[in-house]
Amino acid sequence: MPRSRLVCGILSIFLAAPSMAADLSAVTLVEKGTLTYGVAATFSPFEFTKDGKPAGFDIDMIGLLSKKLGVATNPMNMEFKGLIVALQGGRLDIINSAMYINEQRASQVDFVPYLKLGSLVIVQAANPSKITGRDDTLCGKTVAVTLGGIQESYARNDDKQCRERGLAGITVMTMPTAQDSALTVRQGRADAFYNSTPGAVELMDKVPGVYAVAGSEFENSTRIGMAVRKGDTAMKAALEAALKEIAADGSYKKLIETWKFPASVSLFD
Repeated sequence: MPRSRLVCGILSIFLAAPSMAADLSAVTLVEKGTLTYGVAATFSPFEFTKDGKPAGFDIDMIGLLSKKLGVATNPMNMEFKGLIVALQGGRLDIINSAMYINEQRASQVDFVPYLKLGSLVIVQAANPSKITGRDDTLCGKTVAVTLGGIQESYARNDDKQCRERGLAGITVMTMPTAQDSALTVRQGRADAFYNSTPGAVELMDKVPGVYAVAGSEFENSTRIGMAVRKGDTAMKAALEAALKEIAADGSYKKLIETWKFPASVSLFD
């Protein structure tokens, strides 16, 4: 074989191989050659079900990362509250489900952050309850939130603050999904709901004229991340390396633009 063809052949093999920086060779996977991840596909636009399969920003992102890692993916769709238990029990390799990073969760799992988000107060377009934001106008009102989500924590804290100031408390209505929370406001069963900034952008785009934002973004430096088992440094390092690679090649930025997220969500300048 001519030397030039031999060199080209070796080069093509090298280029086709997974990057050594994003390496899973030191990781024992649930299924060899496959990254098994847990997802609660009820938090659009990050994860939802389309044609019977998980779809959304996180699903597209894990597809990009898996190519860098040289593995297939296997989503395990389950209730959000069961994700950490399933990871700790060895049924999952990672959690990929827009999990907000907080102190309680960080004591149970290790995180690989990939976005920073804010939240917004969403009301009916006519705003019959005259809510002006995350302020005293919420006191005495009903706020819908996703059960177990970060917005439930925000709402319960706001309820406490209303009561401490001698005002009527907030009725916190917990719903299975963000879509259910939105529906309760649309139907007038709740006065407002808390939603992530990207989720609010998607909502306004899909059903224009139905909802409005009250006030400004809050908690806008909260990070979400993929979760790995506590102390699983090899998996954490591999995911971090793959994430840096998709940021470097521009696909991370393109993914944000494709899903119409505000540029402020990016962790990479």
